[in-house]
Amino acid sequence: MPTLFIVSTPIGNLEDITLRALRILRDTPLIAAEDTRVTRKLLARHSISTPLLSLHAHNEPARIPAILDALAKHDVALVTDAGSPTLSDPGAHLVRAAAQAGCPVVPIPGPSAITAALSASGLPADTFTFLGFLPRRSKDRLSTLKSVVSLQHTLVIFEAPHRLQDTLQSLLTALGDRPIAVCRELTKLHEEIFRGSISDALAHFTAPRGEFTLVIEGSSSVPSLPPQPQAIPLHQQLAALKAQGLRAKDAVAQVTASTGLPKRDVYKAWLELGKQAGKGVG
Repeated sequence: MPTLFIVSTPIGNLEDITLRALRILRDTPLIAAEDTRVTRKLLARHSISTPLLSLHAHNEPARIPAILDALAKHDVALVTDAGSPTLSDPGAHLVRAAAQAGCPVVPIPGPSAITAALSASGLPADTFTFLGFLPRRSKDRLSTLKSVVSLQHTLVIFEAPHRLQDTLQSLLTALGDRPIAVCRELTKLHEEIFRGSISDALAHFTAPRGEFTLVIEGSSSVPSLPPQPQAIPLHQQLAALKAQGLRAKDAVAQVTASTGLPKRDVYKAWLELGKQAGKGVG
């Protein structure tokens, strides 16, 4: 059955594309592209002449039936302007519709601003939360950031140049002056990776230009644990069981099971308890 290929494309440098991606784009009869003008430049660079069909946030629902019709006949490749489709880019509706129609959906992995920024940030990347683009309204932006203020792992955010200052100020207000890596124009001619505090970034990017990926350190505060009950001393446990009339064998077995202590140590404590009370053991 024909396949929908989800093809990752360069985030800047047109050389950052895999051999497999080039083969898929060359051999697939149709490419659904976020902006056909952008994708055409990539295809021209690699002498690929595959027909293009636009698929962006504003026309995706209307385009899906036509693409599903195409998928009934042949493979289709899905690309966005840069990076991996569906990650803060259109395509998720098409992927879901194709899967529901029974079409295989195959990812062709490649460049991603998320992983590129994380790898160069110097901040922990074993666990992270990707927030995409934050809300435009200050109130909504602060609300989103406050919902993640206690997360102890790294945060990753996309941002446009004209909103960078407002976003950095919201980060400072909601999260405090944490370490941050501001990655600008990744893989492009004017690539820049700024590392410092959020307040440092505010002072540095006074006239921001280009596309930004922000990597912010997680919360350093360790959540307080509820108070743990104090362990009852061994002799006190045995004394309570003795007062209940338990024999040595039963008392030692019960305390050994609850504490994990060696049986011989618990029995020794039982004997000492008897000596202290001036009584024989049961």
